[in-house]
Amino acid sequence: QVQLVESGGGSVQAGGSLRLSCAGSGRTFSSYVIGWFRQAPGKERESVAAVSRNGGTKSYTDSVKGRFTISRDNAKNTVYLQMNSLKPEDTAVYYCAARDASDNYYVSRRASEYNSWGQGTQVTVSS
Repeated sequence: QVQLVESGGGSVQAGGSLRLSCAGSGRTFSSYVIGWFRQAPGKERESVAAVSRNGGTKSYTDSVKGRFTISRDNAKNTVYLQMNSLKPEDTAVYYCAARDASDNYYVSRRASEYNSWGQGTQVTVSS
């Protein structure tokens, strides 16, 4: 299994930006679909975005479309989540997760399909 480490979280004011990074170990990072998920206090974990193995397919939850961008650099074993126009409701612990796939363009935002998870990074947006 791939090991994942998130970074880049922090505290910002509404309207600000953050870029989260998800660094993976191993030489097979490019064989994994990567998803970003978040969990706010008292709420269920929700999917934010996901990117296919080759970066060719991306999927976003409706509440972040137009504000967040997921991308990956397989040469650096890293997936990014650029978050712009942040809102207080984006406050949560953000997790990245990985699942292997044979299809270069497959993407999923179902948490149950992912079997490797990072430890999470806190994002706090103040009004």
